[in-house]
Amino acid sequence: MATETSQTLDRGLRVLRVLAETQSGLTVTELAARLSVNRTVVYRLVATLEQHALVRRDARGRLHVGLGVLHLASAVQPVLRDLAVPVLRALAESSGCTAHLTVADGEEALALAVVEPSWTDFHVAYRVGARHPLAQGAAGKAILLGRDPAVARFAVTAGELQAGAKGLAAPVRGVDGLEASVGIVTLGVLDVEKLGPQVAAAAADVATRLA
Repeated sequence: MATETSQTLDRGLRVLRVLAETQSGLTVTELAARLSVNRTVVYRLVATLEQHALVRRDARGRLHVGLGVLHLASAVQPVLRDLAVPVLRALAESSGCTAHLTVADGEEALALAVVEPSWTDFHVAYRVGARHPLAQGAAGKAILLGRDPAVARFAVTAGELQAGAKGLAAPVRGVDGLEASVGIVTLGVLDVEKLGPQVAAAAADVATRLA
């Protein structure tokens, strides 16, 4: 027997997805065309979403995702951290490097969880909440790699975010709505041949936990 679903909820979620993918915003008519839904239905959906600050109108009357979505997103971050930390801890201990989970936040990479190895004399201090451009550093570059399934399994950088620091990161693939990477950073020797597969496996483990 097929699972019963709510058509109205499904349409509302589709409204948010379409608006999230359109930076310039859409008119009600354009949104209705994208969804293949009557304009009257879209008006009702938009009015409801506006009441919850999930949709907003700009000065031209074009529709955008509202700030209410940020509150929902911020509630998801602790869940991501809780699921990823055991994987990061194992990676940090096995590699002797600082391990981290980084997510895309607009055009920036945001460090969401960091675990430092317990047995090393020196390791890189990497702060939760640290931000940098996606195109800079292994973590951000790995996220960009995740947008193309045909490219390399991991990204490697040296000295791009901190002098002397070397980074290696792999994209977290296959989790709808999430662009993220798992990576390590060290001031010592970075054995890419040995650690690359470990980091890629950790990223796959995180993806499995989030799926």
